[in-house]
Amino acid sequence: MAETQIEWTDATWNPVAGCTIMSAGCTNCYAMQLASRLEAMGVDKYADLTRKSGGRIVWNGKVHEEDAALSIPLRWRKPRKIFVNSMSDLFHEKVSDEFISRVWGVMRDTPRHHYQILTKRPERMADYTKKNAPDVLPNVWLGTSVEDAAVVERIDHLREVPAAIRFISFEPLIGSVGPVNLTDIAWAIVGGESGGVARPIKEHWIDEIHEQCKEFGTAFFFKQWGTWGKDNKRRSKKANGREYRGRTWNEMPAIVEMA
Repeated sequence: MAETQIEWTDATWNPVAGCTIMSAGCTNCYAMQLASRLEAMGVDKYADLTRKSGGRIVWNGKVHEEDAALSIPLRWRKPRKIFVNSMSDLFHEKVSDEFISRVWGVMRDTPRHHYQILTKRPERMADYTKKNAPDVLPNVWLGTSVEDAAVVERIDHLREVPAAIRFISFEPLIGSVGPVNLTDIAWAIVGGESGGVARPIKEHWIDEIHEQCKEFGTAFFFKQWGTWGKDNKRRSKKANGREYRGRTWNEMPAIVEMA
């Protein structure tokens, strides 16, 4: 997997596949459905990573580390923003420290790229980086996902991570996050859920985050309304679009300009 339609990155790189449901934001994870389809197409990397539960496809907790994928960014000569592990979580408990270190080595050896790593396990991210990667790589952005107020403590764990850029993905935003401390958080991505069983997003939830981004000087990127528009009506993701407060928000951290 390489080129992507994800608005805030240029490409995806998946040296790990498979995951475990962690919190409410994982309920309708697109990667579970995609992994199941890739397995049906005969892609070995995605074999035996999902199961059916209550008529749905869900992760079964297994992960695959793929040695062959480690060389992919080395072959990309043009600089790119690369979302690492869109089909997993690099800091899943079953991904070995040794393999994470090999991923780190690739990122160190390709300074032309900017790598964006999201986790729902920022405690392990902080522990790993302090012990194994204390020298901050300027081309590695480290972030966590926060879908509602129930998991805002992830931000405090993220703040402990040594990183050039720390960022938060408020996606899918399924509830108010309330007042959050964005000190030392360079970037915030906000987006609603898409798909046939998507949960609604409320404009005032976005307003909360936008106002706090202004207060803390955090770059604000509005990715999408998703299936539910600001008028609380269901439409296609494309029809609902990306406009918020009368404009499109593509703000990025100052370290890199949007391509």
